[in-house]
Amino acid sequence: MTTLKAYMHSNCGTCRKAKKYLTGLGVEFSEIPIREQPPTKDELGIMLDAYDGVVSRLFNTSGQDYRQGDYKNRLKTMSPEMAIDELAANGNLIKRPFVISDTIALIGFRQDEWDGVFQAC
Repeated sequence: MTTLKAYMHSNCGTCRKAKKYLTGLGVEFSEIPIREQPPTKDELGIMLDAYDGVVSRLFNTSGQDYRQGDYKNRLKTMSPEMAIDELAANGNLIKRPFVISDTIALIGFRQDEWDGVFQAC
């Protein structure tokens, strides 16, 4: 398996759980601060494909930027390309952790989902 990129935020409890999970399995990964260095548009596109094109799955719906930007309503009419542009410009909008490699694309941390991916590796 190639080394993972794990876009995380240090104050995010879910990111800490994911980091502990990966470390416990001995998985090598590069931790990248999602706010300062958001995933690329290409990476966001790969993640969008992995989640069946459901663009709302990529958004941190509990974040202040999401609420202030009225994304709950805006996403109804926003093209996937426009959504990716906005996500790439503002890491606060992206659901985290955002974990990606050549063969893995995971967003958020749900252990049952991650078990299915990492136990297959």
